[in-house]
Amino acid sequence: MILALAKEMQLRKSEINDVVETIYFGGGTPSVLTSEEINFLIQEVYSNFRVAENPEITLEANPDDLSNERIFELANSPINRLSIGIQSFFEEDLKMMNRAHNAEEAKKSLTEATKYFDNISIDLIYGIPGLTNEMWKQNIETALSFGIPHISSYALTVEPKTALKKLIQTGKISEPKDEVASAHFQILVDTLQENGFIHYELSNFGKENYFSKNNSAYWLGKKYLGIGPSAHSYDGVSRSWNIANNSIYLKGIQEEKLPSEVEILSQEDRYNEYIMTGLRTIWGISLDRIENEFGEKFLKYLLKQAEKFLSDDLLSIIENTLKTTRKGKFLADGIASDLFMLGED
Repeated sequence: MILALAKEMQLRKSEINDVVETIYFGGGTPSVLTSEEINFLIQEVYSNFRVAENPEITLEANPDDLSNERIFELANSPINRLSIGIQSFFEEDLKMMNRAHNAEEAKKSLTEATKYFDNISIDLIYGIPGLTNEMWKQNIETALSFGIPHISSYALTVEPKTALKKLIQTGKISEPKDEVASAHFQILVDTLQENGFIHYELSNFGKENYFSKNNSAYWLGKKYLGIGPSAHSYDGVSRSWNIANNSIYLKGIQEEKLPSEVEILSQEDRYNEYIMTGLRTIWGISLDRIENEFGEKFLKYLLKQAEKFLSDDLLSIIENTLKTTRKGKFLADGIASDLFMLGED
């Protein structure tokens, strides 16, 4: 697999002419890679692409993968940012979500990681059944006590065919409630802003100079290249995604064929994507860009669709930029769907 990833980079090196600003090891659990394998893959990036002088190089990891020795190894590699899947500091939450780590491992991994890494992000989940407002505040305060500069936080979602779905169906736990998630979200926003975090994207909070360069690239519509099974790429006009099946992926790469599908984005697709990503961020939706890139028809349609949200104080227009208000933030995705262009003349 490691050699196939390197081979895919070689096969696709002509796809990116821009300077690579961020390298991200994600999807699954890349922390199972050895330091030698990580270093080899980073070197392959440098061999095939032009890389910025100080790129952001992130590794996703779970607390149970981050022993003291492992953290020390990573600190002595080119990795300069860790994204750790903490989810919660409460044992009962972790068990319910079927996480492999426990609360003690979560704290221990952060204690050790902060000795070596300045740039750390953690994931926290809110809206969990049984998680009171007070407990949620404790989760946030515990995270803050480690001095980390970035937090990504998401509402609990129940996927089909999971242990969590089964527990809800059998009545062992209650279904997540929107009003609980909404209350947790407001507590999160208020607490982190009081502690110097900038709410720069719906689910992401960072201190000054600690926004995720990798994720910001998606939201700002920059090009990116995804390497490996299931990986997605975007070149400004089309999206492509590699096959998820490992053996088919490996066979394709060995035959020097890219096992991927491509979708050319229509003008409506690109407009809808900009609406979705723009509304989730502090940068909002530039009405000038809508007019220049998509034309007057799209601008008129957007303003017409936005009228009810503007009058309900869920959206505002500041310096010709459409943004969610404090009241509208939690509802950003739902509002965006009402602003989409869906085949209208």
